[in-house]
Amino acid sequence: MSSVAQQTAIRGRFLDIQNTVLQASQISDQVRYIEDGLLITEQGKIIWFGTWEDGQSQLNKSIQVDHYPEQLIVPGFIDTHIHFPQTEMIGAYGEQLLEWLNTYTFPTEIQFANKEYADQIAYFFVNELLKNGTTTALVFCTVHPQSVDALFEAAERHQMRLIAGKVMMDRHAPDALTDTAESAYQDSKALIEKWHAKGRNLYAITPRFAPTSTPEQLERAGQLKAEYPDVYVHTHLSENKNEIAWVKELFPEQKGYLDVYHHFGLTGERSVFAHCVHLEEHEWQCMHDTDSAIAFCPTSNLFLGSGLFPLKKTWEKQVKVGLGTDIGAGTSFCQLQTLNEAYKVQQLQGDKLSAFEAFYHATLGGAKALHLDDQLGNFNLGKEADFVVLNLKATALQQLRQERAKNIEDALFALFTMGDDRNVQATYVYGNKVYEQKN
Repeated sequence: MSSVAQQTAIRGRFLDIQNTVLQASQISDQVRYIEDGLLITEQGKIIWFGTWEDGQSQLNKSIQVDHYPEQLIVPGFIDTHIHFPQTEMIGAYGEQLLEWLNTYTFPTEIQFANKEYADQIAYFFVNELLKNGTTTALVFCTVHPQSVDALFEAAERHQMRLIAGKVMMDRHAPDALTDTAESAYQDSKALIEKWHAKGRNLYAITPRFAPTSTPEQLERAGQLKAEYPDVYVHTHLSENKNEIAWVKELFPEQKGYLDVYHHFGLTGERSVFAHCVHLEEHEWQCMHDTDSAIAFCPTSNLFLGSGLFPLKKTWEKQVKVGLGTDIGAGTSFCQLQTLNEAYKVQQLQGDKLSAFEAFYHATLGGAKALHLDDQLGNFNLGKEADFVVLNLKATALQQLRQERAKNIEDALFALFTMGDDRNVQATYVYGNKVYEQKN
């Protein structure tokens, strides 16, 4: 585990969103841009933030200041839905959701029974997140408890805030990947006791999706949630029309897909449902009423042909939403590329996604979706010091475009349209620099 820096001082251009908002139109009022700013951290938390001119008197003379005069420093990106065991199967050809699971996902996940193998992929996965400027993620592991151990151990090396859990799956999957209602409960309970709220680790009860859990298993998942109310729930919802029809066949007594989870006590302020492309009106209302959150995964939805997520509706219905890369159906670890596709998904529906709204969803909005906006998502004092240093001119084409940017919003939009991991110059987690691009 890397030690927490006693104090860190960063100078440069800073951009964040000061407060969570209720409407997209309010975001620009909360944008905070400091052309020459100073951020001071201590023991992993932000203790001072403001202009360089005002902040110099706050500096201990012995502190070395990391200065990024040309770059843009932003809060760390937050990924609200990703599968670490699917890292190696990104870009798998030719299927939609249900066929894709059987053809690619399940055979890949069987390998994670081997702890050494899980360790190897977890190490790669965490490094790939940091290389892309993602400092917090909500992560699917596999059905194997050792896959959870592997991931949290890899994250702990950097004191990185991850939320993760063991998949619960007791039907409609290969025997090598199924548990039982009872074993899923016992394994998850042991993992909660071992990892939840230990350091920066947080646990998520993780049924893969309703079709792969019996009612008995979902009931046990709900029991876990009742026993550990500050633990998360992470699953999939209404990604694909064939999936929705299958859920209705399997659970005819419920009034819809979301009602299956709600019936078993799995909705709530720490419940995150990936995709939600095809929600019905009563389901939108239930999401709002229970303060549940959605992970919007544009690259995955496009890659699997699942549909176009109606982002505008999250504002209309006042439902929390964050961004998910959804590796490995998603096609990039990078939230910059994810926002590029998010913009296009909205364009295809006749809506616009502004640069500042996109930025909000990747940072403070994502923190709100994870019920962590009191700890993450901007540079407010007392928050955890996770942030990213971005080079807006990583390529010749980007440099040409940025030289013509009219203002910071235009520069940000160009970054989101053209950016990738080459734009991430450095990533800081809990006040420590944990990644720096090699020249």
